[in-house]
Amino acid sequence: MVQSYRNEKRFVVTPFVVLVILLAGLLLCTWSQAASQKLTVDNAVISVTLHTDDATLSVTDKRTGYSWRQKPITKGKIIQSAADGHGIEMTWRQPGLGMDIKTRLLLDKNLPEFTLELSTEGELNRSLKFPHPFVTKSGTYLVVPMNEGISYPVEDKTISPRRLITYGGHGICMPFWGVTDGRQGYMAIFETPDDAAVRIQRTDEKLCIAPEWDSQKRRFGYTRRLRYVFFDKGGHVAICKRYRSYAQKAGLLKTLEQKRKENPDVDLLIGAVNVWCWEKNALNIVREMKSLGINRILWSHREQPDVIKAMNEMDGVLSSRYDIYQDLMDPQVVEQQLRGLHPDWTQDAWPKDIMLDSSGEPRNGWRVKGRDGKMYPCSVLCDRQAPKYARQRVPAELKTHPYRCRFIDTTTASPWRECYHQDHPMTRSDSRHWKMELLRCISEDMKLVTGCETGHDAAVPYVHYFEGMLSLGPYRIPDAGRNMRKIWDEVPERVAKFQVGHKYRLPLWELVYHDCVVSQWYWGDYNNKLPAIWDKRDLFNILYGTPPMFMFTRQVWSKYKDRFVQSYKDVCNVARAVGYAEMTDHRFLTADRDVQQTNFANGTTITVNFGSELYPLPNGEKLKPMGYHLMVEK
Repeated sequence: MVQSYRNEKRFVVTPFVVLVILLAGLLLCTWSQAASQKLTVDNAVISVTLHTDDATLSVTDKRTGYSWRQKPITKGKIIQSAADGHGIEMTWRQPGLGMDIKTRLLLDKNLPEFTLELSTEGELNRSLKFPHPFVTKSGTYLVVPMNEGISYPVEDKTISPRRLITYGGHGICMPFWGVTDGRQGYMAIFETPDDAAVRIQRTDEKLCIAPEWDSQKRRFGYTRRLRYVFFDKGGHVAICKRYRSYAQKAGLLKTLEQKRKENPDVDLLIGAVNVWCWEKNALNIVREMKSLGINRILWSHREQPDVIKAMNEMDGVLSSRYDIYQDLMDPQVVEQQLRGLHPDWTQDAWPKDIMLDSSGEPRNGWRVKGRDGKMYPCSVLCDRQAPKYARQRVPAELKTHPYRCRFIDTTTASPWRECYHQDHPMTRSDSRHWKMELLRCISEDMKLVTGCETGHDAAVPYVHYFEGMLSLGPYRIPDAGRNMRKIWDEVPERVAKFQVGHKYRLPLWELVYHDCVVSQWYWGDYNNKLPAIWDKRDLFNILYGTPPMFMFTRQVWSKYKDRFVQSYKDVCNVARAVGYAEMTDHRFLTADRDVQQTNFANGTTITVNFGSELYPLPNGEKLKPMGYHLMVEK
């Protein structure tokens, strides 16, 4: 006989209450076991486990025994999960999004790789932060393809957290990231990068990195896909070479050799210094440069027809000019506030071809100071309409101005943008398509050597060089895009530490695309911009096999003439020698990263000493501080 009893708070415990408590406990135990369930798939090289209690993954590399484990950073829960063969399926519910994300993990049968596919329907009112980041360990560094590339030691407290989009040059220029200790590590490739980003943040006081998914026209849209790859050796070089293989299959890999066969003028670019000079009497300056041994020149400033023709008759000179298909200004603002009109603005596009944001307002572009001292934003030309204006402008001009090259500003630097204009709407994927069509028609239809700003690998098949790829966007000199001609005497801390910081920088872009696109500094961040670090910029050019950029007035040219000649001869001979070759390796020869070495497919090895001590080479020579050594296999 079960008797009821009373506790001190007069709560009556009956047999029914006891039964309810027992059942609740049983259900709680059952739920706890389900919530902590682990689903595992594996192949010969890695095993992947889903921890259903917090939707994290753990990966063990069977080759090394090393394990990676994610840490949850976003609240949510798995409401359904199952494993099947080499795959795991789950449904992820994140509070505040109002949707269930169907997620499928598919492990490769033979390789240390798996993909994650995310799909759902409905509005996406903010970025989806899933999957979670893998926790990093001491001694590892993030591999981030920001412009040319940078490494972030995970314990470095001076690194600021940041968000980098995958759909524009001022984010990451190749859609992947990695983590490595210099040997083993992992990478993740965005196979659907048009509406994505990476978030660099701290977990357990160490930097980590994770993906974010932006909406497509306010909706989740298409299936999103991310590929994880794990390495037992090779470090950042292995990461880049895996991405190169992916890029080749994706149709992004087109070499300069292939491009030269289509347009022989491409050869004029290889090993040529990019010169920006607004002085008159350009021919006299070019002739003086050539008389001093500066033989290969990309002359980027627009000139009169007779000057262009004369340059075209000189050996080694590639005639070019600036152009842009982004900005245009409200005619009323031009009339009332501006001192003049930029000759390359597509004013005929106002207002029918401008880009509208989701609220129906013109998107803002470059800002211009008016007569009243206020800054007035340009509107942005819709990318869908841009090729039309290029086809109107460029062939007509070439009839009288026979340029062989053209630099297109902003196209790859600016993000892919959505347009909500009813006559020419675009998703970001549409924007990318039309940006690439603009560059394609310049380079292929009009047969011009083509450059663009900052750079993004979506444009690799269509361009020949990128201005700004060598310059890391967040670490440029303040106002680098406006006050380009100013020569700086003092080096800002961020420039010294990161922009020319050999302990942080990595040639990620060159390891993937050196033989496909020529990389240069930004036009507000060129070799002679800060004379105090000119030597170091030259060393980066030499190590990476890339040409320099000079910007000067006649006064600056006269003051530094001998130094310009030295820079050209040190750098451009190397850039010419390896200009068509794949960079096959990059390594740190000393633990402090002071001495670095690159290898190229044509047998060239370049060693650079950024340090202050002599470095012994295998042949018995001593490599002096701030010096380099070039070896070519015969």
